[in-house]
Amino acid sequence: MNEVPARCDVAIIGGGVAGCSIAYHLTKIGITNVTLFERKQLTSGTTWHAAGLVTQLRATRNMTELAKYTGELFTSLAAETGQETGYKQNGALRLATHEARLEELKRGVSMARNFGLEAHVLSAGEVAERYPLIRSDDLAGGIWMPKDGQVNPADVTMALAKGARTGGTKIFENCPVHAILIENGKAVGVRLEDREVRADKVVIAGGMWSRDFAARFGVSLPLHAAEHYYMVTEAMPELTRDLPIVFVGDECSYFKEDAGKLLFGFFEPDAKPWGHEGIPEDFCFGTLPEDLEHISPYLEKAIERYPSLAHTGIQLFFNGPESFTPDDRYLLGETPEVENLFAACGFNSVGILSSGGVGKALADWIRDGYAPVDLSDVDVRRMQPFQSNRTYLYDRTKETLGLLFSMHWPSLQVETARGARRSPFHDRLEAAGAWMTEAAGWERPGFFWKPGQERAVAYSYGKPSWFGNVSEECRNVAENVSLFDQSCFTKFRFDGRDACRVLNRICANQIDVPAGKIVYTQCLNERGGIEADVTVTRLAETSFMVVSVATSQTRDMSWFRRQIPDDARVFITDLTSGLPMLGVMGPKSRALLQQLSGADFSNNAFPFGTSQEIEIGYAKVRASRLTYVGELGWELYIPAEFAQHVYDRLVEAGTEFNLGQAGYFALNSLRMEKGYRHWGHDIGQDDTPCEAGLEFAVAYDKPGGFLGREALLHGCAGWLPRRKLAQIRVDCDGPIPFLYHEEPILKDGRIVGSVTSGAYGHRLNASLGMGYIGHPNGVTKEFIESGNFEVEIACERFPAAVQLAPFYDPKRSRLA
Repeated sequence: MNEVPARCDVAIIGGGVAGCSIAYHLTKIGITNVTLFERKQLTSGTTWHAAGLVTQLRATRNMTELAKYTGELFTSLAAETGQETGYKQNGALRLATHEARLEELKRGVSMARNFGLEAHVLSAGEVAERYPLIRSDDLAGGIWMPKDGQVNPADVTMALAKGARTGGTKIFENCPVHAILIENGKAVGVRLEDREVRADKVVIAGGMWSRDFAARFGVSLPLHAAEHYYMVTEAMPELTRDLPIVFVGDECSYFKEDAGKLLFGFFEPDAKPWGHEGIPEDFCFGTLPEDLEHISPYLEKAIERYPSLAHTGIQLFFNGPESFTPDDRYLLGETPEVENLFAACGFNSVGILSSGGVGKALADWIRDGYAPVDLSDVDVRRMQPFQSNRTYLYDRTKETLGLLFSMHWPSLQVETARGARRSPFHDRLEAAGAWMTEAAGWERPGFFWKPGQERAVAYSYGKPSWFGNVSEECRNVAENVSLFDQSCFTKFRFDGRDACRVLNRICANQIDVPAGKIVYTQCLNERGGIEADVTVTRLAETSFMVVSVATSQTRDMSWFRRQIPDDARVFITDLTSGLPMLGVMGPKSRALLQQLSGADFSNNAFPFGTSQEIEIGYAKVRASRLTYVGELGWELYIPAEFAQHVYDRLVEAGTEFNLGQAGYFALNSLRMEKGYRHWGHDIGQDDTPCEAGLEFAVAYDKPGGFLGREALLHGCAGWLPRRKLAQIRVDCDGPIPFLYHEEPILKDGRIVGSVTSGAYGHRLNASLGMGYIGHPNGVTKEFIESGNFEVEIACERFPAAVQLAPFYDPKRSRLA
């Protein structure tokens, strides 16, 4: 232990594939004073028993780019380090036993074309030609990804470790970290058994131990281990080394050739959580007891799919733990609780295929202080603190393992660990027929059942079972008035003598406005990218309310706090739980609220973008004239103890105005028609307001400037953006396919962009979407109006109308 340094630039806790990759990539960018501490031996825990599948297509562009980079790294790593990795690009087959799965796979092929990935649709006969050992006569088809492959997880980890050592990293095995050193809210090193090591940055890459270890220092890393099963056969002479990996999602199984044997495993929908009371300290290269009864239904299907298994001996029945997060996406980035403390854990069985990209991205993040690309999908700040609750994680983990292979339906809702966060209106909404969806733990209506309707949900890539319900909800918003429970929206209060000055620096728009004025604005980073999309209401000279989306609660609070200068007198309070919000939307909203409150809701007395305190029943309520649906409407912010009282008064008075209930599926449809952006889908840290069509919310000339102004002036002002967010409508005869995300957008047969989000517009009876269009010489109105646009959906191209203005009410006449 005498060789352990007294200080380093970065201390990494954990010697699995992620920790070693981070160390390797830090040295590649010149950060060579790196120390890695492994409690036992490198690869112990989970890495050593991973299946080693290296696939590249992920759900989003940036996740796919990271996975692609991993494959590229594995191609050259052995030659660079002299340590063999066992990597081979033998491709992967994904099979569909029914048409819905085939559509999912074909949508993936179209998505792959966006990312430059080679992918092919196969018939059942073509599957048989490529892999004759697999039963294929009952298949609907499949897809072929030739650039996918497999690797030996232990060997590739050792290669990364060797490369890291060559670059200067010091690696210490059998050297557990006992504590993280934290001073003034910042990580400054680690404590070992007999000494401290000071460090500028600390990384927790401790796999399934990470949650409990981090919790000791007030850091939430929601993950839970689960049992994962695979089997390895005896030698099978008919197997050749070039056989592809096979995934059969409908049967929860995968197959790969492994040194002349067949390795096949399962992601069953009824998983078994493990280590609920904590992972044993002495657990190293351990395995878990066999449970043939648990896995037998999937084993039987595997034997049917791979007939030679029926007369082949099983050499190994393996059961080992892997860690899963509540949403099946890993935890990456700087923790919101402690500055300079980073996480890379909770890999949900995709740790090997993610390792290269994770190492590269986090190394850049550590060096630069920000993520190199938009990684909001996996950013640790997306999580809510309650999600580290042990019981919640135990219940959710039963489902999340199987979700990896289940159908990835649009709007699919998790079924476990539900009911965690409920608004005060919850019981009333359920009584009104709400079918609840979940976001950030919040229960919120997706749609409302009609009286007497059979309550059975059927998902679809086309019209889901709730299509008619949502259509009626949208029509009622357009024709009458409806209630939306928007209590889950994040609400912060800024108070203090410097609140206006600080917010004006954080926000791109002018915040120094009269009390009662609402400002729509983005919060930008130094590169001009959008970190948050908010409304700011000035309550008084030194008080403001900032409202954001539900899923950004942790992220936004962390962002705001870290932008406040140390000497500023500003206090932030999270009001979300104590201030439920109802949206009252539709052309009759003015008459309803005016009758109920007695206040003057006319245009002159209550203009758009203003906020007033009103009385409803016995309560004082803040009414803000805003809309996210493109109709006249108000948001009502109600103290929690009065919430049900106000709701009941609204429902009672609303009878004569045909007051309806509407859910978030309707909300998404309505906002899509109006081209209202959604942070995390249509806008994010890599998108500027000029690209996103939001320059109207930028006050370039306000005194004192704002964060990101210089980047915008350099990259946007006076220049034509090379990419622009456009509105898309599918135009075709016959059944209209729906847009969801990442469908290619083509102009004159060439891909020029991709869809960021989509929904069916019920007021327009059209399939709609948004997406960025790119052109090297700048995207202009003339460029968009010239040529022919198409969108590709499930490998089929459809004519599309593309424009910058919204398709619904572009002149905003409906808001008056």
